[in-house]
Amino acid sequence: MVHVGANGDSKSIIQVRRLAKNYLRGNEELHVLQGIDLDIDQGDFVAFMGPSGSGKTTLLNLIGGLDVPSSGSVTVAGEQISSLSRAKLTGWRARHVGFVFQMYNLLPVLSAFRNVELPLLLTHLSKAERRKHVETALALVGLADFATRKPRELSGGQQQRVAIARAIVADSTFLLCDEPTGDLDRQSADGILDLLQELVAQHGKTVLMVTHDPRAAERAHATLHLDKGVLST
Repeated sequence: MVHVGANGDSKSIIQVRRLAKNYLRGNEELHVLQGIDLDIDQGDFVAFMGPSGSGKTTLLNLIGGLDVPSSGSVTVAGEQISSLSRAKLTGWRARHVGFVFQMYNLLPVLSAFRNVELPLLLTHLSKAERRKHVETALALVGLADFATRKPRELSGGQQQRVAIARAIVADSTFLLCDEPTGDLDRQSADGILDLLQELVAQHGKTVLMVTHDPRAAERAHATLHLDKGVLST
């Protein structure tokens, strides 16, 4: 059992039990994750490191409901998501998970405002309420004055800030960040890591981050290592 807890008596917001993921490649079965047990507390900032192919992104995808396990369970905020149908997982992700990817995944034809607003279109918020949420999220990432700009008019670091604003705009339970600084220069990367630390320290966000960068991992409360599908501290 790996238990990450930087916040005293905080309850575990994410519980992973005996989690395994296998894939078939021809006649060969690949064991990508092998019986992982993990607890993460609310407000934790956890970095996952390991060689390519070790299962880091697969683990994030399972915790974020983008994939389903071969066996074992994932429970988030008391709800076992590993037993939900794919249709129900879609709604669950919209309520609980903010995704931040290496390549930003912004829609180039939309302004920063509209990109950030996208997750809210799945909610019952009014137009005025959506605007308030988006403006708050953009201000939080330092881009209040860039709402009308499209991705091509922004630097890489600014685009990643828009992506983070999109991830937090619906007040998700936790953020999943897959190599969030992998496409950025050192200065921009440090700015993104500063922002993630601020979201954890000042706003109580829970952040799970896959990274190959030791300097990025140093910003987290804890660094966990995956190798051949096995998790260790």
